[in-house]
Amino acid sequence: MKSIRSKLMAYFFVFVLLFNVVSVLIYFSSDRLLNEYHTSIERFLILNRVSQKSIDLYDKVNQFVLTGEEQDFEAFYKTKSEIVQEKERLNEQLTGVEDVQLNKHIHMIETLVQETEMTAGFMLRNDIEKYTLHLQEARETSNYIQETTLQLIDLELTEYQDLYQELAQRNEAFKSFTIFLFLTTVLLAIGAALWFSRGINRPIRSLWHGAREVSKGKLNGPEIEIKSNDELKLLGDTFNQMRTNIQRLFQEIKEKSELDQLLKELELKHLQNQINPHFLFNTLNTVARMSYLENATSTTRLIESISTILRHSLGDLDKSVALRDEVQVVEEYFYIQQTRFADRMTFLQKVDESCLDIPVPRLTLQPLIENAFIHGIEKKEEGGRISLTVYREQDHIMVEISDNGAGMSPEQIEPFINLSKEEPVDEHTGHSTGLGLKNVLRRLQLFYQREDIVEIDSEVGAGTMIRLKLPNTISREKGGASA
Repeated sequence: MKSIRSKLMAYFFVFVLLFNVVSVLIYFSSDRLLNEYHTSIERFLILNRVSQKSIDLYDKVNQFVLTGEEQDFEAFYKTKSEIVQEKERLNEQLTGVEDVQLNKHIHMIETLVQETEMTAGFMLRNDIEKYTLHLQEARETSNYIQETTLQLIDLELTEYQDLYQELAQRNEAFKSFTIFLFLTTVLLAIGAALWFSRGINRPIRSLWHGAREVSKGKLNGPEIEIKSNDELKLLGDTFNQMRTNIQRLFQEIKEKSELDQLLKELELKHLQNQINPHFLFNTLNTVARMSYLENATSTTRLIESISTILRHSLGDLDKSVALRDEVQVVEEYFYIQQTRFADRMTFLQKVDESCLDIPVPRLTLQPLIENAFIHGIEKKEEGGRISLTVYREQDHIMVEISDNGAGMSPEQIEPFINLSKEEPVDEHTGHSTGLGLKNVLRRLQLFYQREDIVEIDSEVGAGTMIRLKLPNTISREKGGASA
């Protein structure tokens, strides 16, 4: 992941590199022009010095011829050494179209040196005829050097004029290039600044809009998508995760609040339907013992069933129980109703014992059985039937409660299926627990944190089947507000 700091450093490095490359190119181009200018000026100076030295050399040898003094000879020898050095410098300047002229000029300088040396030599031998002849040749050679020097200088001036025009053209080119470089650099800097600022401004505006939605309570807005690969993308992903966590926490608090309301409603109905239940429970136990002592076996069994149901309903509603306990309470409820209605009612159960260890909310099955009895078959004169079936299906425990009673229409079923869309308030409640169908089903949904817990198949006049699809593995704490 690239950071904003690394991007800024990269942009800075690119601009610095660009300016350095341009500066180096300008430097080398200027240095080349300067070297050409320096070479041209150096030729002028050398040619001028050679012209002066050739005159001096002739004057010195002529002075030596006239005086014959040793000091004049030394002055001549020194001047000869200087003109030889200037010839070597001039020889180094042999380039381009003027090579022939320069070579000719250099040969003339060598001839002048040779003639002056011959003059001095014959002067030392006192050979007047020969040193006079060589002195004359030296004078003519010196004059010729003056003429060729003027020609070379004229030629150099012509080339210098071309060089000057080229320098002027390059100066104009440098001027245009500098203006172009300035404008290009400004436009490039503006473009880079706009592109970089937009890359930062867009994600920040997206985060700003998302934060405003969250501040207004809108937690289900679209996710913020940031395409850059820097800290802003990490910030956007973190914001999305934070909003998701807030939404999940809000939903959990809402469900917890709903569950607390259901529990308070449940407790209130218990208080309304029970008058000192512990006293009633103890009284029933006493009656059961007395009927047992009086050999009233059926009465004892009936009272024990009532006590079992009462004891189960008095348990802590905030804690779950095993499905086995709920099935046992249903069996006691079946016994009581069979005792009441005899052959009018039939109660069937088919239970897989291996499925009864999973936890369920307390008071789950009995209210459903009681609802099927009260609203399904209680009004039937005969042939009423309620069945309880528990079996395993893949990773779920299936609990089916069916009756052949009055049944329900699709409009009546709808409120029980979509419980999360409305507040579950039951119009009809059971006789023994005071709990209605909506309360039980909604508590199951909250307990398992799933909406697809219940299925209801019913037809008016043909009966109803309530099917509970309970997860076989529950990964949550059994305690607190789990019922």
